[in-house]
Amino acid sequence: MTPAGEKRCPLLIILSGPSGVGKDAVLRRMRELRRPYHFVVTATTRPRRPAERDGVDYIFLDHATFQRMLQKQEMLEWAQVYGNYYGVPKGQVTKAMAEGKDVLIKTDVQGAATIKRLAPDAVSIFLRPFDMSELTMRLSARHTESPETLALRLQTAESEMLEAPKFDHVITNRQGRLDDAVKSVEEAVAKERLRVPPRCVRL
Repeated sequence: MTPAGEKRCPLLIILSGPSGVGKDAVLRRMRELRRPYHFVVTATTRPRRPAERDGVDYIFLDHATFQRMLQKQEMLEWAQVYGNYYGVPKGQVTKAMAEGKDVLIKTDVQGAATIKRLAPDAVSIFLRPFDMSELTMRLSARHTESPETLALRLQTAESEMLEAPKFDHVITNRQGRLDDAVKSVEEAVAKERLRVPPRCVRL
């Protein structure tokens, strides 16, 4: 454990998993519980869905603004997914960690791999569905995908599931048991806080 009086290193936590697995729901619940993290808000060029709030659920940008941020190297990682851009603003991460706050980033599996290469001491958590039929049900219930896009997301999810063993922690998010998943995420983070030597991330 960190000796008394010694400032511990803040954690950089990556929450990842296939589309539709419930990453947003887990983070939303953790915010409701007022957990002491800086929750990074991802920037995206995709259209805003009903009930989503700009600057809270995502930072919604047009393509030109996103491209300018890329040119200025203001993204920790970014990717083009299903025709839209997604990225993690670097300034949010470095500022929060400089203030001693644990930082939680939600990203896709490709983004998680990129961040892990940049920051090997980041803590990676893979959120998985109970099974593929449950994931299919969740994605279908959104009513935001065409049949072709839905099929592509499911195909991508199957390949992403194979990446789970590369993560530090793998947690199952079962339908209707969101609080169990949140509890498991917090238990994983608690274990990392007790790690000796601590994970001290450098970006």
